[in-house]
Amino acid sequence: MKNRSTFASNVRVAPASDATPARRRARHLLLVAAAAALTLCSSSAFAGWARGGTAYTGRGEYQGAHAGSCGGGSCSHAGGVENPWGRVATNSGTVTRTAPGQFSNSGTAYGPNGRSVQHAGDTSCAGGSCSHTGSATGPNGKTATGSDTVTRTAPGQYTSSGAVTGPNGNTSTHSASTNCAGYTCNRSGTVNTANGGTVTHAGSATSVAPGVVTTSGSATVTNGSHSTTVVGGGTVTSSTTVVATAPVVTGTTIVATPVVVPPPPPPTTTVVVAPPPPSSTVVVTPPPPPPAKTVYVAPPVKTVYVVPPPPPVKTVYVVPRRAIWIPGHFVGAVWVPAHWA
Repeated sequence: MKNRSTFASNVRVAPASDATPARRRARHLLLVAAAAALTLCSSSAFAGWARGGTAYTGRGEYQGAHAGSCGGGSCSHAGGVENPWGRVATNSGTVTRTAPGQFSNSGTAYGPNGRSVQHAGDTSCAGGSCSHTGSATGPNGKTATGSDTVTRTAPGQYTSSGAVTGPNGNTSTHSASTNCAGYTCNRSGTVNTANGGTVTHAGSATSVAPGVVTTSGSATVTNGSHSTTVVGGGTVTSSTTVVATAPVVTGTTIVATPVVVPPPPPPTTTVVVAPPPPSSTVVVTPPPPPPAKTVYVAPPVKTVYVVPPPPPVKTVYVVPRRAIWIPGHFVGAVWVPAHWA
């Protein structure tokens, strides 16, 4: 137990004001967790593993690391999580095989405030069913106990049930079922709380690519006539990066849409200059002029002078008379030659 407490204490007091980047903090947690897990293993022949990752949430970025090792029928693990404010929570423990199908476990968890919880339990598996009993003792010396049973009912199908009794003696029961087919596992269950409330939950996990799993689920809490539903989801990759967003509350319904946020890119010396933001000047195009009205202009009036017609010519018929030959003669003393008359 000395090594476990030393590990948790060392990581817990990591200063929150470190200026190291998030990747260096994650590597530091991973190295410390790996060293602690390897120290916890009592056998010289062991198989070790380690992993670390980042969870991006609506409240900020969480760095985590976990490591373990196995040897001589025993496996030890240790890990830690650092929240966006630089505070660290750790957990370490050991699982030992005591007989075929029989296992015992014990460990210690430290919260960001430095308080610790001691946990221990026993597991027994036989005939496709595993039963587990355990206890957890808090910093105030009070203990909570629990028991669970998981049974394989068919290929890819499991049922579970159990109960948890708190330090005050109140007991909550729970049951669930899991069905896996293809690349998807669906799970649903119910929790009956000690105060008479009910929690129903359902969710699924689907492998969409090697090392990439998408999750979705919902939970409804009912207490008397009040009911609250939470819907959420996310994406988990092989590097243990978890992507999620803070839920949006509408009345008594909380909805969280899964958003895939890629992890931050590795540091680079390339300087990328972002283009300037677009101008905020708004150009208002004037409306087109109204259509021209067609004006019809009457042509000028031409003055026409009409020459009055000549008065009609009257035809006068003169009745001819017979010509008379008058011989020459004297009219008085005047001689008038002969002429027609």
